[in-house]
Amino acid sequence: MIRSVVCGYGAALPKRVVTNQELEKSVDTTDEWIVQRTGIRQRYIAGDDETSASLGAEAARAALANAGLTAADIDVIIVATSTPDNTFPATAVNIQNRLGMTHGYAFDMQAVCSGFVYAVTTADSFIRSGQAKRILVIGTETFSRILDWNDRTTCVLFGDGAGAIIMQAEEGTGEVADRGVLSAKLRSDGSHKEKLYVDGGPSTTGTVGHLRMEGKEVFKHAVGMITDVIIDAFEATGTTADDLDWLVPHQANRRIIEGSAKKLGIPMDKVVMTVDQHGNTSAASIPLALAAALDDGRIKKGDLIMLEAMGGGFTWGAVLLRW
Repeated sequence: MIRSVVCGYGAALPKRVVTNQELEKSVDTTDEWIVQRTGIRQRYIAGDDETSASLGAEAARAALANAGLTAADIDVIIVATSTPDNTFPATAVNIQNRLGMTHGYAFDMQAVCSGFVYAVTTADSFIRSGQAKRILVIGTETFSRILDWNDRTTCVLFGDGAGAIIMQAEEGTGEVADRGVLSAKLRSDGSHKEKLYVDGGPSTTGTVGHLRMEGKEVFKHAVGMITDVIIDAFEATGTTADDLDWLVPHQANRRIIEGSAKKLGIPMDKVVMTVDQHGNTSAASIPLALAAALDDGRIKKGDLIMLEAMGGGFTWGAVLLRW
């Protein structure tokens, strides 16, 4: 059977780092309060010359270089983002152009913080069905553009950045020992929209709007929803948490990550956590965490990895893959 195997990765972060101490000067908050409740110590904030497209293109170039490929080798670009450069065209075609790629096709995917998991699942379907042989999957966000910097409950949580992977078709045996995506589970429930949303849009206010969140409500649902899809992904392959080498979760909040790992019986030394350095970068958080763990040698070829995320909507999902 055909498997979707990751053959390259890359990351990009804005030049400016904003620490909790810097935020203390402009927002009614403290480093102690932020760290205790979220685990975040700093985040990266895009400058005027940095956008979701520019950061995404930088991450894409890094992934291509890591894989020893060029844009000519890519069939499709899928970009997960909630903060596009323009209402249209898609940020994906903007990145396609920046890479000098005029063949194939490119499109955006909007599932907020779950966007990268949705995009990986979509790319896997394209590859297994024979529609593409090699796909560039990018998560890129500039959430700083949609934050209300007077709302101390949300503006301290988010950051900007981009991450990318390249997935390609390879022959597999159909066994769990195969490299590539082994199972993927996606969910959504629109009845939770008011708990995490942006209060604007072209069809309603004609403005971009600002992020609004009921933090306690999001936290209340997060652990249960995340663990349910992870268990489904394990069951689809006959594996368990004991077989897992690494959990690479969406980096929203340290307490959510710890709660999910505890419920699943996954020790924290098997969890990749970068929320302290990046904050919540939405669709970019998983590929940024992957890149960090690959750069420092934690994740190795053959490791069994679970990706998971939950985002506004609510959307949530999990992907089990062997690196």
